[in-house]
Amino acid sequence: MMSIKRSHILLSAVSALLLAGSALAQNKTVAIGYQAPLSGENAQYGVLFRNSATLAVDEFNKSGRLPGVTVQLKFEDSKGDAKEGVNIARKFSDDASIVAALGDFSSTVSMAAGQVYAQTKLPQLSQTASHPDFTKISEYQFRNITTQAYEGPLVARWALANGVKRIAVVAIQNDWGQSVVSNFVDAVKAGGGVVTETEMFNPGTRDFRSILTKIARSNPDAIYLGAFYEDGSAFLQQKAQLGLKQAIYGTSSLYEQKLIELAGAATEGLYLSTSFVVDSPESHVRAFVKAYEARYGSKPLMFAAQAFDATNIVLNAIVAAGGANATRAKVRDALAATRDFPGVTGATSFDPKTREPSKTLAKLQIRQGKYVLVK
Repeated sequence: MMSIKRSHILLSAVSALLLAGSALAQNKTVAIGYQAPLSGENAQYGVLFRNSATLAVDEFNKSGRLPGVTVQLKFEDSKGDAKEGVNIARKFSDDASIVAALGDFSSTVSMAAGQVYAQTKLPQLSQTASHPDFTKISEYQFRNITTQAYEGPLVARWALANGVKRIAVVAIQNDWGQSVVSNFVDAVKAGGGVVTETEMFNPGTRDFRSILTKIARSNPDAIYLGAFYEDGSAFLQQKAQLGLKQAIYGTSSLYEQKLIELAGAATEGLYLSTSFVVDSPESHVRAFVKAYEARYGSKPLMFAAQAFDATNIVLNAIVAAGGANATRAKVRDALAATRDFPGVTGATSFDPKTREPSKTLAKLQIRQGKYVLVK
């Protein structure tokens, strides 16, 4: 007959095993895959995305919104290459712990990876892919940035309202740049303006003198520039060196403090739109800026803010999809049902059919070395 002492030991052991099993059941890890260029020419953007996503997930895990569940970020470096993006998409798709994917940076890489995610039915949300065809790939593609179909006409109408009639257009030669040109040019023509010149440049170009010389011959009132700050700073410096006086309107991708640091006085007067205003008085924007600056030593601008919102939108969808019981299908449906998500780039809602975001853009101008909000 079993002794009382031994019986107590066995009961204690069984209880301990049950408690341990319960703890394991409750402490589940749910993962989000994040593909971005962490090396190569666009690595600076990938680092911003990683910073913001890490900040968002750390805050979420500390919030207690999903007791017993830890959300993990799994980063992969796409190097800004479509083939790498496809390989990462396959890797994420094969990882059962991943319920959603974020990224990539460019429309080209995002769309290449999107073909895989469409087949494997893994929801994908890009913080910056603005090519109109991105969300047309399948019902699993989302973005929280406005497209050139919205931004281009907005800036075109702004320029025309400012008295500009003749505009030259310059943009980077890729999928995104082509959509920059087509949407802006169509809007200018529809508004009664004239496009005097359209010039495309290859990624990595730093010498724009031949393009600027052609533009000077066509004598426009203004130039519309679809570029990122590295190309944009060189373009603006060389424009100033050649003595061209035309006003410059730019895509929101130029909203970076480094543009001013690199090009200095040559940036004065630049007009551009943005989804994020770092000096916004709104409390949640100020909290984000303060937390980001404290952790990373610099103020976040549009790309960092886009990634912060994208990550939080996916986290919110994971909660809505059941947290520990979230599946890829449930997360996709929760993303599609997102309405008025209160992000730092404004409220975001997804059209239930097109999955396009409903957002607004602010207008900025560089004045005395600072980005100033234009009413």
